[in-house]
Formats: sequence, structure tokens, C-alpha cells
Amino acid sequence: METRRKIVIAEDHTILRAGLRALLSGQNGLEVIGEAGDGREAIRKVDTLQPDLLLIDLSMPKLNGIDAIREIKSQHPEIKIIVLTVHKSEEYIIAALQAGANGYMLKDASQNELLLAIDYVINGKTFLSPSISDKVVDAFLNTDKKDKPAAVLDNLTAREREILKLVAEGNTNKKIAEHLCISLKTVEKHRSNLMQKLDLRNTAALTAYAIAKKMVDF
Repeated sequence: METRRKIVIAEDHTILRAGLRALLSGQNGLEVIGEAGDGREAIRKVDTLQPDLLLIDLSMPKLNGIDAIREIKSQHPEIKIIVLTVHKSEEYIIAALQAGANGYMLKDASQNELLLAIDYVINGKTFLSPSISDKVVDAFLNTDKKDKPAAVLDNLTAREREILKLVAEGNTNKKIAEHLCISLKTVEKHRSNLMQKLDLRNTAALTAYAIAKKMVDF
């Protein structure tokens, strides 16, 4: 029997919410189990329904999407979250990723892009709309270092590039170690070197960099 992935939609516009429900409910393997019209309700629905994935806007009444994401991730780190919004500025994108979002999409995306994003995120990967990936990596690279030149891909060793790609594809350190037949400590050392060379602080930043450099195929 096919496993159906359960989704909650958090969007304050009723018509858009209904459209998303109709779209997703018509897909094999997906099931919309709840809706929320504001940030507080989104948190309650996630607590009660325990979905596999939350699709959420950032501009929400009562509690904005970023704060809702942060609270949900603190209580349910296993639940995947995709932001679907009109906001394309780097401040919103970085804030959402730092709060714990696993994907970030713009509302002018195609139906196919949305379904692809859901598939990516549910399978442990990060998804960024192609139109914003360059903006994301630029923001990460320039945060708190306006007077420093951005590190380039050429500074990485072949092994570091390999590990960067695997990280961006959603693999854990343990899986990377098994795949490359190296020790877990070696993987951790390479990840530390990557962050130091690129001046990036977390997995979301590494993933954004890899996507922007076209190391990950959508």
C-alpha cells in the first residue's frame, strides 16, 4: 500500500489555500490533512496533526511565518517546512532558512516546481527556487564580512567539493562517511574546513552555496 505524505497548509488567503489543497490532493502519495489561516493556528495544527510537511506563507496574521517556523522546529525538528511566499528579498530568505525552513519558494512558481520542492524536502534535501538561489548565497557569503572577498569554489579540494555536494543533497555525516568509505571524524573535519574556507555557518548556508554554484541538480 502506498505511503501518503501528510501536509498542512498555512496561508491566510482562503482562495489560495483552497487552490493549494485541490492541487496537492490530486497528487498520488500526498494528502492535505489540515489548514491554518494564521501563524498561531499553524502551530496548533502541527502539534495536533503531526504532518510530514508544512507549507507556510511568511505574511500571516497573529504570528508571522518566520516566528511560527522557529517555534514549530523547536518542538518538532523532524517536520519538514517549505515557505511559499511573495517575498524575494534576501532578508526574508535568510531569516526563514535560519529559523529552520527546509525550502523556500516564490508564489509565482509553477505547479511542477512546487511538486518538485515537496519531493526534495520530504526526502531530506533543501529546495530553493532557482530564481533566488544566487541571491541566497550572496547574502550568506556577505553576512558580517562586507570588507572580505567571497571565497570561491576553486579554493576547495576535490574531496571537499564531493562532501559539499553530498551535504547539499541532504545526506547526514554518517551517510556521507559510509558512501565515501571514510570515518565519521574525517567527514566532520571536512565539513568544518568547508565552513571555514567559505565563511559559512550552517548546513543551510552550505546547501545554498552548492545550489548557487549548480552543484546540485533539480
